[in-house]
This record gives sequence, C-alpha cells and structure tokens, in this order.
Amino acid sequence: MSDLVLTAPVLEEARSQIENALIKAGVHTVLLIDEAGNIVASCGAESERLDTTSLAALAAANFGATSQMAKLIGEDDFSLLFHKGKKDSIHFARVGGNLILITIFGDDVSLGLVRLRVAQLAETIRGVFGFES
Repeated sequence: MSDLVLTAPVLEEARSQIENALIKAGVHTVLLIDEAGNIVASCGAESERLDTTSLAALAAANFGATSQMAKLIGEDDFSLLFHKGKKDSIHFARVGGNLILITIFGDDVSLGLVRLRVAQLAETIRGVFGFES
C-alpha cells in the first residue's frame, strides 16, 4: 500500500462530497477510514454520539477478515459488506484499494439508494485522493 498524503483541501473536498451524496440523502453517519482503521473523514450528526474510533478499528478488522475468507473461496477480495439490524444498517465499501467507506443508515433510506450513491461517491473520492480507477 502506498502512503496516503492528506491535505486540508483534499479532506474538505472529501467531506463535502460525502455530505452531498449521502448525508443529504438521509444517511445518519459516514466514516471514511484507511485499512488500518484510522479515521480520514467523519460526517453526520450521529457520528458525535458513536465511538467512531472503535467502529473504525472493528470495520478495518472486519474487512481484513472477509478479505481472507474471499481468498479461501477463490475470490481476490470482497469490495463491499452489508449488515442489517432491526432499525439501522451498515454498509462498507472499499474505495481506491486504500480506503473503506462506512455508511450507517435507518430503515427510511433504501439499500438500493445507498449502494447507488456509494458507487458514485467512490469514483468521486478516488479522483479527490488521486487514486487510479
């Protein structure tokens, strides 16, 4: 993995794109993390009540574990994960090979909308961070 260099304008642009694509669509919380579980960006009003540090670390570990499961069944990797709860759901998507986008949303937002917006946002974020497509 190459080093990820973060500047204030890049982080602000990433947050702005996340806000426009997901938070305005009704998603509660979005975290952009690296593969080690470090938080790159955090958006949404709900992010202040959550233990985002623990969530990011567990999400990175979850992606690492499922990556190994993918290899066991002959896949290179799983690019997204989804967990449904009684009232909230969580969607994880790999972005640019180095980042993971964590989206937390309620029953008032459809999984289809989240998947569409995340796919579009992943392309945008790759461009913001200068990742090759």
